[in-house]
Amino acid sequence: MTTNGHVAAHEPGTTETTDIYNAKSVSEIKEVLAHLHSKEARVTVQLDALVTAQKDLQRELGRLDLFRANATAQASKARAVSNGILADAASNAKRISNSVKQLDLEQERVKATLTVVEQVGELKACVLGVSGSMGAAQDWETAAGYLSRASKIPSDVLNGPFAARIVPTAEVPDAPAVTLEAASESLCMLFLKEFEKAVKDNDGARITRFFKLFPLINRSDVGLDVYGRYVCQGVASRARTNLNAGTGGSQSKDGYFYANALTRLFEHIAQIIDGHGGLVERHYGQGKMMRVIERLQVEADLQGGIILDTWADERRIDRQITDIKSYAFTFLVQSFMSTPRGSTGTPRAGSPAPGRGSEDESVDMKQVDALLNEMTLMLGKWSLYTKFISEKSSELVTTPDVAQMPAFLLNSSLMKKVQDRLISPFNTMTTFFFRRSVEKAFQLDEQPAGLSLNPHKPLNSNPPHVTSAIEDIMYIANKVLQQSLATSQRSVVSNVIPTLGRVLGSDFIGMEQRKMRDESYPKAAAQGQLPPEATIVSFLVLINNLDVAKDYVEQIVGVRVHPTVGSPHRALADLFPEPGDAESVAVTLSALATSFSEKTNELISDGVNVVFHNVMKPRLRPILLDAFRDTDYQLTREQLQELAQEMDADAGGGESDATFTDEVRMRFQLGWDALTRPIGRIMTERTFDQLLTIVVTYLSKMIEKRLWTYHGRINESGAARLEHDVNEIVKVVVKGQKYGFREAFLRCSQICMIMNMDEEEWEESIASGGDFADKLKPTERIRARNMVTDATT
Repeated sequence: MTTNGHVAAHEPGTTETTDIYNAKSVSEIKEVLAHLHSKEARVTVQLDALVTAQKDLQRELGRLDLFRANATAQASKARAVSNGILADAASNAKRISNSVKQLDLEQERVKATLTVVEQVGELKACVLGVSGSMGAAQDWETAAGYLSRASKIPSDVLNGPFAARIVPTAEVPDAPAVTLEAASESLCMLFLKEFEKAVKDNDGARITRFFKLFPLINRSDVGLDVYGRYVCQGVASRARTNLNAGTGGSQSKDGYFYANALTRLFEHIAQIIDGHGGLVERHYGQGKMMRVIERLQVEADLQGGIILDTWADERRIDRQITDIKSYAFTFLVQSFMSTPRGSTGTPRAGSPAPGRGSEDESVDMKQVDALLNEMTLMLGKWSLYTKFISEKSSELVTTPDVAQMPAFLLNSSLMKKVQDRLISPFNTMTTFFFRRSVEKAFQLDEQPAGLSLNPHKPLNSNPPHVTSAIEDIMYIANKVLQQSLATSQRSVVSNVIPTLGRVLGSDFIGMEQRKMRDESYPKAAAQGQLPPEATIVSFLVLINNLDVAKDYVEQIVGVRVHPTVGSPHRALADLFPEPGDAESVAVTLSALATSFSEKTNELISDGVNVVFHNVMKPRLRPILLDAFRDTDYQLTREQLQELAQEMDADAGGGESDATFTDEVRMRFQLGWDALTRPIGRIMTERTFDQLLTIVVTYLSKMIEKRLWTYHGRINESGAARLEHDVNEIVKVVVKGQKYGFREAFLRCSQICMIMNMDEEEWEESIASGGDFADKLKPTERIRARNMVTDATT
């Protein structure tokens, strides 16, 4: 029952009759009747739909029955065709297929029989031909040709019963295999004898003639071995001749005798491989030259080892290494233990200490230099030789994009000998040579003559003004780097270049730092005074040393990592062709330049700061005070006019503009030039700009501080004059196209700009958001605006 007393028509457990009978009013009866009529309409629609669907279903079922009847009939016909016509056809097709297969088999057998018959006929012709050619005719080429033809006959035919019955004759009664093997062995012995005789007679034509015959008689290995011995004998003979050419004379002790002997050895082997490789490949087959190359490498190991051992003994390499390792670098060590700045005593001179002569002479630098040059040539030739062998080996075996070093060369005794006799001593001597050169350069170091802070005295030397040690050290650094790269040995470069960087970073920079700290530190003798001129000049030269040295190293590395067109330096990819080697060397070189640049920049920055604090800063305040001396920015325009007329009268001049004068600029420029020009003409441009950046930053802060002091002491006319004076000072500073320094004075310029704004312009600026003076804080803008306002009120 619902809340209003009605029962729903669809409520479970109730019926329409009950609903009608339970109705208590006409409206309830009408409502129930309406509901019944609606339900009756829905049921009627459903029944009509079912009736319609039944008709369609009956029609489709009729179609299916008809289709089933037709399908049954077709299936019966298909079975009849399959059991009748197709069965006979399939049987016939199978019989035909079997017949065709049988016919193909018979044809194959006939062809195989004919082939065997032809091969046996060819075999018989070869056997008879070999026998006839080796008889009275002694035609060795023809006999070898018959044996070559016989070698192409399959072994089952050669050793088969059919050939054993057909081939033998009364003249040649043995089995064909026995006959051919005997002939091949006989010819091999004969060819060996003739080959050796031709070698003894040095008859190149006969040597080539018999060498070409060995593969024809199936003795390629014998031919390659005897040829390998022949070419190796030539290599050994020529190597001994070259080595003995200098025995007993001065040639073996001077110049590049042993380097040239090793070069000629490699060139001779390369000529043999290039000149004879085509002949071997043509007559012996693809890749057969590898056996000769490996045999030649064994001879190269022997002869090259003899040359290197003789060279090492003659040049006393072991003794040189011992002396080098025992060298103590006393001058450098003692220099780093020099008297600290501020203590009593005289700084060390550039000359060696007493008693140092014996150590300086313990190792002959000229001899070490000569040995390094000789080893550089040897290693460079060894690199070219290994590259040539690697490329040839790759061509013979396969054709990769990059030639890999073959195992027989990588594991050769000469490779180990080069490592022990050349690469290891080269690394040791190079390290010593460079460090000793640095030491000697500092021992003989001299300051550039004629430098003075007096701008009226001409400078006797040309810029950059550096000590003599810089060019000496950088020349040796360039030489050492060039030698190391010229070896084309990655192991050399990976050892020498980092060592060179360590020596530059410790000994060179350390010595410069010590001199700057202990010998040339610009410190005034008494407070309020400037350091001595000689000390300032010496300190500036040391800063130049660092800057120029950094440039040198960057240039030395740059021209090798990125050589330009027409550059005398070979590309790293040509010097180091192994995969990844050139990239690794470039990274090592770049690391040298980067590391040295970082260390020099740090020391330069420290030195520039010392110059600023000890030389420049004490003079900046007096310069600025003098520039604004006797300036009064509270005078009215009429007072200025009267003052200008009095000055003109005293000077006897005519009328002038009294609003803006150049007194402040002139006084400032006089002091600024006296401060900066003497320093600027000695320092390098880059370090001087670095110094000026610090000076200008400090100067701008001083000017700003002075501007704030005018608060309440300036009128409108004075504000305009003050802005003019500040702008003129800025012009003096940025003179010479150093416009980047204007950035330091932006706060000062904006303070002056705000002071000189008229009221309308100021109001518009405030309304726009106040971005017109972005370097000033909002409170600072108000403060700047009130400087003049407070004075006028």
